[in-house]
Parts: sequence; structure tokens; C-alpha cells
Amino acid sequence: MREKEVEVHLRDRVKALGGKAYKFVSPGNSGVPDRLVCLPGGIKIFVEAKAPGKKPTALQKAEQAKLVKLGNSVFNLDSKAEVDKFIEYCELLIR
Repeated sequence: MREKEVEVHLRDRVKALGGKAYKFVSPGNSGVPDRLVCLPGGIKIFVEAKAPGKKPTALQKAEQAKLVKLGNSVFNLDSKAEVDKFIEYCELLIR
């Protein structure tokens, strides 16, 4: 499975919840997460999608730490099963 498949699964599952999983690009800021998930109720979560078994780079980890320090949630997902667990968490948040 490729990273793209994980991203597509994430996008589709978030859409089914009534949310959006925007492809997130921040010019001049390398290492930012791939997706900005926006859920009903104003909930925003950053997501880094990876191919199975792949881990975030040191730069990505540093950027994620900055986002967390600012009070944001960041998830690293490397499989469809991880996406499904993330969606279960999201369902709890929007209830």
C-alpha cells in the first residue's frame, strides 16, 4: 500500500463524518503535516499520512512538536486501520 491510498481513505472517511480533509501545503515551511482535518463543531486536527511502516522525518517531528506546543492535535497515520481508529476518535469528538 502507498501513502496516497492512506490519504484517500482518510479523505473519504472524514467526508463521511461531514468533515473535510484538506491537503495542507505551507510554502516556505517544510515538514508540515499533509492534511488539515476540519470536523463539524469547529474541530481541527493535523494529520501526517505515511506508507505502512514509514515514520515521520526529524523535520516533520520538529514541526509537529511546534504545532502541539501551540495547542493543536497532530496524528501520524500509516495504514487504513490507523485511519479507522482515528475516525473512531473523531466520532467521539463530534458527538
